[in-house]
Amino acid sequence: MDALLFAAVAAIIIRALLFEAYRIPTPSMEKTLLTGDFLIVSKISYGARTPMVLGVPFTNIYMPGAVLPWTRLPGLSDVERNDIVVFNYPIDLDPTAAKTSYIKRAVGVPGDTVAVDDAELFINGEKAQEFEGIQQTYVVSVRDRVRLSPAKVEAAGGKLIGSQNEGSYRVTMTQGVADKMSEWPEVNNIELFVLPEDFNEFNRRDFSFSSGFNNHHHMPPVVIPFEGQTVTLTPDNYHIYENIITRYERNNVERNGDQFVINGEATDEYTIQQDYYFMMGDNRDNSEDSRFWGFVPQTHIVGKAGMIYFSWDNERMLPRFGRLLNFIHD
Repeated sequence: MDALLFAAVAAIIIRALLFEAYRIPTPSMEKTLLTGDFLIVSKISYGARTPMVLGVPFTNIYMPGAVLPWTRLPGLSDVERNDIVVFNYPIDLDPTAAKTSYIKRAVGVPGDTVAVDDAELFINGEKAQEFEGIQQTYVVSVRDRVRLSPAKVEAAGGKLIGSQNEGSYRVTMTQGVADKMSEWPEVNNIELFVLPEDFNEFNRRDFSFSSGFNNHHHMPPVVIPFEGQTVTLTPDNYHIYENIITRYERNNVERNGDQFVINGEATDEYTIQQDYYFMMGDNRDNSEDSRFWGFVPQTHIVGKAGMIYFSWDNERMLPRFGRLLNFIHD
């Protein structure tokens, strides 16, 4: 009995302060991480959070209203650009620690300027660093009266998702696969698929951040907020900061025409209280991320993806032995 009690206490401490297991539930990080990968997430990398709610260990069961005073312990480093990070989904309504865990790449850190132009990501005015596993949608044009084989595309590492028009197909794949496919005799041309700038995708979503933009292939430059930054609020940019001011930093905002009243005081300025991050999935056209719902607060950071300790292919109903015990590189 003593041994079991000790083991239970040790497991709780390890999970709370050092490491946590996480399973990849969706394809939003493919091909870097695959659905069915099981990860070890390092909490010591950025510093573990002390308990934030009174709840049952290893579950999302918590006592409503029992929010605890908490702090973040010292970590090995801050979140760095392009780290693969596990965080609490900011838009959830539960207390922070009970929110659903997401995993994405931190493409932008506090103070960076992030933009998306014709489906390509830019950080601080320069095209963002590419990684081997990043997938996007391409338009593949083929010779007359030739059909592109879905099986051949899949064997090469891509996924045929539909026809663009007669003689062309949309394929999700990495740049490396696109380069190889361009050498196929039946392929005439490959180019990145880009939504028209006026195609309104975000009007179907209830996210305040993206309500001022049209779609995830086009986003004008936005500075990622940082602690101590003072921003000037306007009717045109309030959608960028609304969740920060009201949801994450818990202020009361009233709008009277073009005027803002924050906590009873009329003002057109607001000083940011914590750092924020811009997260994107490596499967760029199959990821709902910061392009949709906005920035991730520093308070919501859980840890850094460290290692794949197991991987299960649900389609083949077999383990992916080649992915076992693989360290995750940024």
